[in-house]
Amino acid sequence: MSPLAGTQNTPKEGQIKAVGLTSGGLDSTLAALVLRRQGIHVLQVCFTTPFFAGENALEVSLHTQIPLIIMDITREHLAMLQAPRHGFGKQMNPCIDCHILMLRTASRLLREREASFVFTGEVLGQRPMSQNRQALECVARESGLGGLLLRPLSAPHLAPTIPEERGWVDRTLLPAFKGRSRKPQMKLAQELGLTNYPGPAGGCLLTDEGFSRRLEDLFHFQGAGVQIEDFELLKVGRHFRMADGLKLVVGRDQGENEMIESLRFSAGVLARTPEIPGPTVLAPRGIPEARIPTMADLCATYGDAEDRQAVSVEIRAKEGAWRVTGVSRDKGVFVPFLI
Repeated sequence: MSPLAGTQNTPKEGQIKAVGLTSGGLDSTLAALVLRRQGIHVLQVCFTTPFFAGENALEVSLHTQIPLIIMDITREHLAMLQAPRHGFGKQMNPCIDCHILMLRTASRLLREREASFVFTGEVLGQRPMSQNRQALECVARESGLGGLLLRPLSAPHLAPTIPEERGWVDRTLLPAFKGRSRKPQMKLAQELGLTNYPGPAGGCLLTDEGFSRRLEDLFHFQGAGVQIEDFELLKVGRHFRMADGLKLVVGRDQGENEMIESLRFSAGVLARTPEIPGPTVLAPRGIPEARIPTMADLCATYGDAEDRQAVSVEIRAKEGAWRVTGVSRDKGVFVPFLI
């Protein structure tokens, strides 16, 4: 049995309940545990989109025995991502607007779950854009939660919230974490018997430089026609945007080849070299007939063909399949178009 399982509180009449946001990371888990240690019945919610998932949260929930709800907010998140009010971080990560959206959604669970307040694992000063004092106040205000939003890990550094003022939470027993060091959190985790948690690397693809470039390119060329499969496709292969706007995706191994085939749109066109090992190449939205030779050359170039070798390339489209000849070229010909 987990060392944390024995500390779980059984809900009883009159007990304070709280809803917490979690990604399955250390901070959000500690926030729940320090509140549970005060006798509060905690429930955590993990929001998912194509850019972040709930596997870590589920694993930690099983370890801590903290109840977990997983909610898909893809539609709302994509609408926000097109034009975030507070802008993006270093990459395509709209952290402030994302937190506002999540907390606004979590606030709807208060009545449904008969809970009294919402909490997060945010630490003052840990992230320069989204966890400075001004940003934390902005998120509390624009989410509509105001004083019903508690950050237990940094509470002594912040203005008292309603849960503290009403005595639901003892402020003097809360940690006073601040800044980017994780050593205080790791020490507290050890005290609480928490040993199973992921490392500090973020799980949001929107903070990844390479993925963000691909996403920005997708929004620019695809606009309102973006579909969920587009985001899944961004996660695999090499992506090329040719001078005329043609998009081509090249698999890097057999697993990616299979994934690319599974994500093919109805108008998508595939290319592969059936006679030698090579990639699957996808034109997600189709390809003009005049550009088939470019697709065939790209397929040959990233396969096992020798330099300048002509190889047979199979083209598959909705209309049927046929063969063309592709020529393996120096990869430097295509590198300028790599996203």
